[in-house]
Amino acid sequence: MTAPSTFGLSTEARNLHWLLSNLVEEVPGVHSVTVVSSDGLMLLSSDPGHLVNAPAAEKRSGPRGSSADLATIVSGIGSLTTGAAKLMDGGGVKQTMVAMDEGSVFVMSISDGSLLGVHATPDCDMSVVAYHMALFVGRAGHVLTPELRSELRKSMESAQ
Repeated sequence: MTAPSTFGLSTEARNLHWLLSNLVEEVPGVHSVTVVSSDGLMLLSSDPGHLVNAPAAEKRSGPRGSSADLATIVSGIGSLTTGAAKLMDGGGVKQTMVAMDEGSVFVMSISDGSLLGVHATPDCDMSVVAYHMALFVGRAGHVLTPELRSELRKSMESAQ
């Protein structure tokens, strides 16, 4: 996690950190994960740079190696797809997936504009990634209250 510890955080915030860590550690092909608020601020993030001292073959790659970059990408994709859905009278955007030569980015709506973003390998099992993202959203959506978002923002700011 980007935050060095969850000491002092509420039970809900610690649970979200734990859920995010599990998503990265247990889903094959996932490089990094972030949760972004409706105003584009990173609330939670895995740390793709945590293997900085590892040999090059073992390093996980991420968008420029920064969790903040993934949050920026997720926020931009979310904004673009929401605008497209409005123009097309398509309703709310539930999930977006971008497949690239060297990776994949998944974005899923959590609640009231918050987004879950995942950066994964190009050969990941997309259905497995989407399934685990949906589990995270189901577990996190109801606890992501304004008070918890504020606590998570403060936690991210103090970690940086």
